[in-house]
Amino acid sequence: MCKILLPAATFAAILGNHAALASESLTSPTPPTPPFVAGKIFINGIVRDVSASSSSSSSSDIQLADVYGCCAPASPSSGECHDDDGTSVAPPTMTRVKIGTMPQMTSDQAHQALQSAIDAWDGGSGTWPQTSLSDRIAAVGKFMEILKLRREEIVVTLMYEIGKNRVDAEGEFDRTMQFVEKTIHYIRTSGEFGGRGWDASNRPTRLFMSRAAVGIVLCLGPYNYPLNETYATLIPALLMGNVVILKLPTVGGLAHILTIDAFSKALPPGTINFVSGSGRITMPPLMESGRVDSLAFIGGSDAADRLIRAHPHPHRLKVFLQLEAKNMGVYLRDLFEGGIDDGGDVEDRMDGIMKETVAGTLSYNGQRCTALKLLFLPRDYAERFANMLAERVQSMSIGLPWEVTNSVYSQITPLPFAGRVDYMKELIEDAVAKGARIINKNGGTVIGGEGQSTLMVPAVLYPVTPDMRIYEEEQFGPVVPIAPYDSLGDVLKYARDGKYGQQVSIFTFNASEASAQLVDPFSTVYGKININAQCGRSPDTAPFSGRRSSAMGVMSVMNALFEFSIPTVVSYQDVGNNSKLVDAIAAHSKFLQSAS
Repeated sequence: MCKILLPAATFAAILGNHAALASESLTSPTPPTPPFVAGKIFINGIVRDVSASSSSSSSSDIQLADVYGCCAPASPSSGECHDDDGTSVAPPTMTRVKIGTMPQMTSDQAHQALQSAIDAWDGGSGTWPQTSLSDRIAAVGKFMEILKLRREEIVVTLMYEIGKNRVDAEGEFDRTMQFVEKTIHYIRTSGEFGGRGWDASNRPTRLFMSRAAVGIVLCLGPYNYPLNETYATLIPALLMGNVVILKLPTVGGLAHILTIDAFSKALPPGTINFVSGSGRITMPPLMESGRVDSLAFIGGSDAADRLIRAHPHPHRLKVFLQLEAKNMGVYLRDLFEGGIDDGGDVEDRMDGIMKETVAGTLSYNGQRCTALKLLFLPRDYAERFANMLAERVQSMSIGLPWEVTNSVYSQITPLPFAGRVDYMKELIEDAVAKGARIINKNGGTVIGGEGQSTLMVPAVLYPVTPDMRIYEEEQFGPVVPIAPYDSLGDVLKYARDGKYGQQVSIFTFNASEASAQLVDPFSTVYGKININAQCGRSPDTAPFSGRRSSAMGVMSVMNALFEFSIPTVVSYQDVGNNSKLVDAIAAHSKFLQSAS
């Protein structure tokens, strides 16, 4: 009788160095039960459960699409066995398990959500925009407290639907809660919101300033951080008094379905409405109506351009975009030629830089807008570095999101859908055809069955040249391209001529002229320059911006509030009884009340 191994242990049997990690120290926590999130519609505060309808049923006006988890082991009984020890050596196949349903709304149904938002906004006189800031804070706080009770459900759903390991899924939920808490704290303590008056330069004019809502905000979030990235715009928009239409991502949308009950209990009807299904079907009628006042979009620039062009009055559309990136890692010659300005140990410093590189390129399988997506190395040392990196990648644990190796959850997990695997293969094949090599063993291999599994071994590619697609295209996945450079002029040209401008990382041991020569020109290309550190958004209190086709607008605890509000001034002449009159008005005005 065959001895059935856990998937990661079986993967180890075919993955070289990965095998030592998985087979020697794999623990076997009980896999969480696959979730089943039933499809719901949420419009005008009414929660409509449409789970009774199947995707093929005509009994409902709402069609449902089945949602499958990206990562579930099939029965491994078909695995081959050694006769001598009964140990399976063939990898078990992976399968997709149904984990929920998602309503596929029509354009007419999307318009119902829009009409609910229009009624709730009511030209700015609706219940939510006219609620005091302190009461809006209380309502959002109530929503978050209810949502915390569903933390485990949301975490498990993220694990199954988008392949995020348990630690990262828990981290996404917790960071989202912390972001909201920091945002509320800033509103209460900054003095920017209500009750702040000052004398104008042309006295006796006196001014009171606060911030007011923009209007109806159409909010679209990404699949890779469906909760955290979406709430980084959604919650500030709500706190500022806007009415929101939330378009659920096609992948990663089930986590949002789990938030509906909390929204329905905490916010007035129509304050937030959900739209799900095909964006190409549901989004055009919303934008073409001209009733959307603000667009909060995190995703691809092509889709953003289509949405903006669909608006009949684009000059009236307040736009916030976080888009693609092709963040560089630039490694200077001094890393390999010895010498540290502060006398530190070269080997220890290089170990730290390699750790930053691995995390920067392959955290969450490289599916981060801030990931390092192209590494530039001095030509004399590029191949040596590629081999060093390949060794590090080879030691990463590969498996399902709930599996643990050496007390660490799987570092490489399945991609969320097959299209990502296909795209990675296209980029790898194009690069190899043009002269690149896959440096690490089994790089680009899909484990668990072609066509079903999306668990891909990362591929380190070298040498990558300008004629290869991956030199310019954002891979957004577990492919690490390494390009040699002859002079820093090559690096500067790439930065200067590139399409994107989010972040860059510079790795060096010395405060040399070379590093100084990069910082200044990079300051007009990128939104953030990292020294000996991977690219990243955190901390949430710092501005997160970009240039060119990477961003429009700034994300942070403070800046997001400003993006979704308008500074509004109440002015008067401090003569006669005007001061007493205005004080009396302020005492009764919700707009002028302080949130503290």
